[in-house]
Order: sequence, then C-alpha cells, then structure tokens
Amino acid sequence: MSNHDQQPPWGSKKKPQTPEEMVAQIIKKLQDFFSDHKKPPGGGDDGDKPQKSFNPFSGIGKILAVVLVILVFQGVMSSIYKITPGEVGVILRLGKYNKTTEPGLHLKIPYFDKLFKVDVESIRKEEFGFRQTSPGQRSSFARGEYEHESLMLTADKNVINVAWIVQYRVNNPGNFLFMVKDVRQAIRDLSEATTRRIVGNMDFDYVLSNRDLLAMSVKNELQAQLNNIRAGVGIGTVQFQDINPPEPVKPAFNEVNEADQDMKRLVNQAEEQYNKVIPKARGQAKQIIEESYGYAAKRVNNAKGETGRFLDILAEYANAPDVTRKRMYLETMQEIIPTVRSVYVLDKNQQTPIPLLNLSGDKGLDFSTPQNDNQQRTK
Repeated sequence: MSNHDQQPPWGSKKKPQTPEEMVAQIIKKLQDFFSDHKKPPGGGDDGDKPQKSFNPFSGIGKILAVVLVILVFQGVMSSIYKITPGEVGVILRLGKYNKTTEPGLHLKIPYFDKLFKVDVESIRKEEFGFRQTSPGQRSSFARGEYEHESLMLTADKNVINVAWIVQYRVNNPGNFLFMVKDVRQAIRDLSEATTRRIVGNMDFDYVLSNRDLLAMSVKNELQAQLNNIRAGVGIGTVQFQDINPPEPVKPAFNEVNEADQDMKRLVNQAEEQYNKVIPKARGQAKQIIEESYGYAAKRVNNAKGETGRFLDILAEYANAPDVTRKRMYLETMQEIIPTVRSVYVLDKNQQTPIPLLNLSGDKGLDFSTPQNDNQQRTK
C-alpha cells in the first residue's frame, strides 16, 4: 500500500510553522468547539429541534478558557530563555534576587521569575572634556562645548584644561542592576570630583609632567569610591588625553615652555661637560695617589735593602776587617774605572794636575811628558 493510500480520507492538514500560527489554530479550534451556531448534521430544519435557553455566562466561560490557554502557552514559552556569550542572566523570584546564570539555555518559573540580561564583556567608556564624534583611524572630537568638564584649578592657583577617558566593565551584575539607580551618571560624577580634587592638590608643572602618576591616582581612588557605593563595576583604564593650559594663555605658556626647554638644554650640556672633565680629573688624581703609594713603597724597600746590606757588611767587617776593606776597595774600583776617561797623578808639590793616561779608548794610551821625573808617579 502506498503512502497516498495510508492518508486519512479527509486529507492531510498543514501544520503550523510558527508559534503565532499555532496560537491562532488553537484559538480557532476553541471558537469552533464553543460556538452556539453549529450547523445541524444533514441540513435538517431547525424548527424540529427544541430551542436552547440563553445562558449569559456561557460566553464569559469561553473567553476565560481562551485566556487561560493563552496564559499557559505564554508561560511555557517564557520559561525557556537564552543567554548569549558575553552576557549573564540575573533572575529575580518574586522581586528578590535568586541566581545568576551563565551563557546558554536555561529554565525559569513563569510569572514568578523575572530575567535581566547584563553585558559583562563589553568595555564601556566615559569621556570628559570632549566627545568623540566619528571613531576610526581619523577620529574627530568635539571640545568647545565641554570645557566646563575639563577646566580645573591647580594648587598654585593656575587654570588647566584636562581631558580624560574612563573605561570600565561590569564585574557584579546584581549590584550593577539594583544597588545604584544610574551607574553611568555615578561614574561620571565620582570621576570628575576625584580628578578635580587630585589636580587641585598638585602644582601646574607637576600635572603637566606626571600624567601617568595622575591617571593611576585617579583610577585607584575612583575604584575605591565605586566599591564603597557597590556600583558593581571595575575600572579598567583611566587615560588622560590632553593636558594643556586654556586657549587665552597658550602663547604665554608656550614662551615659558620654550625658556624651560632652553634651560634644560643648557643644563644637559653642562652635565655633559661635567661628565667629561670631572671623571678624568678624578682618575688622574687617583693615578697620582697610587703612584705615590708605589714610590713610597719603593723607597722604603730600597732603604730596608740598603740597611740589610750595610748590616751584613758590618758583620763581615767585624770578623775580617782587612779582607773586607780590600774587597770593598776592589769592588768600588771595579765600578768606577769603566767610567773614567783620564787618569791624573797628583803630587803635593805640583800646583796643577798632570794628565797621565787617556782611558777614553779613542786614541789609545796617551802619556803626558813629565815636567819633573822625580815628581811623576804611576798609580
């Protein structure tokens, strides 16, 4: 038997494809079931049948039944919910916090549980002193109408223009939803108050040259205040975009800044010269000191050596005076004679010395002619 033969004689009905079509079909069936105007089978005459009495509550019952079916259907459909990645679901049961659900399909009790979806992955941003009008590689910003947020007074009574960004993320969905009515406005108010107080305790030049330290201080204090009010957010970054003097005083400020740069340049040049000369002078002084230590050690060691040699000679002299005296004489002559160029013979009766022997080695021996043979002696 084919599939066509197995179908019912009245044919197959098209099934509804969507929940709306399903609800419409159920309502239609209920209307047909509770209808008072059903046609009699076979097309007989209505006059042969007894007339039904009118019941005013029969229509209300039908309406209540239809409403009940719709409520049940809606309850079944609303009991299933989906949490997308990056979100969490916060369930309130009869107005009281019940649980927090992670991404995926979940069930809840219809008409008793209320669902709030919170994005916990996206980074939210608040801008102060400017607004980004067209994001992208060539972003444009609007500043003029937001100067009331950026103008601040420093500790040295100067006015400064500060623009910054606060980035944050939800870290406690329950507190984010129910503890603070407007978390965004709370972050703006607390961030502006914290930044003004910190900048107000710093000098103008310090704020200009220490924006990283300023951003860290604002981030820590802002996070502490948000934790105190249980806002349910965590500060990711506090970044100062622009720190400048106001427009009317910018030319004077630029002149002062140029003078400050010149001063720093001169200071750097002086330090460079200092680093060239002073270490060299210190090295030379240390070298002289070390050489003096070496010279002192050398003189002391030489003196000690001479003293020891003298004492040794003295001891030998005490044992053998004649031998020691002759040996000392010969050693002295051995050192002196190689350096002698001329030999003179001196006589007590001679008024001038007479050269006797030329030992220079240039012309050999050169004996002088004696004036008096009796006076000439050779030594």
